[in-house]
Amino acid sequence: MDRLIYTSLSAMRTLMQKQAMTANNLANVNTVGFRGDLTNSEAVYLGTGGGAVTARAQAADSKDSPDMATGASTATGRDLDISLDGGALLGVQAKDGTEAYTRRGDLQVSESGLLTTGDGLPVMGDSGPITLPPADKVTIDKTGVIWIVPQGGDPTTPVETDHLKLVSATGSQISKGEDGLFHVANGGALPSDPNARVTSGALEGSNVNVTKTLTDMIDASRAWETQVKMLSGAKEMDTSSAELMNVQD
Repeated sequence: MDRLIYTSLSAMRTLMQKQAMTANNLANVNTVGFRGDLTNSEAVYLGTGGGAVTARAQAADSKDSPDMATGASTATGRDLDISLDGGALLGVQAKDGTEAYTRRGDLQVSESGLLTTGDGLPVMGDSGPITLPPADKVTIDKTGVIWIVPQGGDPTTPVETDHLKLVSATGSQISKGEDGLFHVANGGALPSDPNARVTSGALEGSNVNVTKTLTDMIDASRAWETQVKMLSGAKEMDTSSAELMNVQD
């Protein structure tokens, strides 16, 4: 019985992690630029003292990784909305003050002139967080350069003010944090990528597939029920064994 309990316990722990990840994906189905999480788990076969492998296996803790598939892009016509092309990421200042990266492109200018994402994170430029002077119009070109028409200025002669920090990274260089942002795996910051491009007047939506996510949630619930039945079966076997021992005594 003990072996069966630990096997089921390891599987249930993994299923709890999967359900939490799936619920988070579903909650962010409408979040701009959101990247869903993928979970992977495998069976770990237990060895004997002599090094031989037994037929008994436990579920290893799930290893989550971000789904880097591109979400659908929608034209908005708004000058401060950008959709990042390819695998480009936008540099932002995380709440702890470190540099992080996101695909969220619904930019806005605060009352103090600070350029932020839709969730209020400062956008990074060539020399740190970007602050814009009062302007009649703000636009962003495909290379990430920010152009403004100063208040009362000539709209035909915009002025270059700063440049969005755009980076590119492989999956091994970055990891997704609990804040939903991408961070350098070993700390630090990534260099700007001069080849990174953006599309102005458009937004990339979440890449979460609602149908698949709901199916994953149902599958995990059924798998949980199976493990509960296994524990109930183990309890019944233990009770039957105890009763049989009492009869023999």
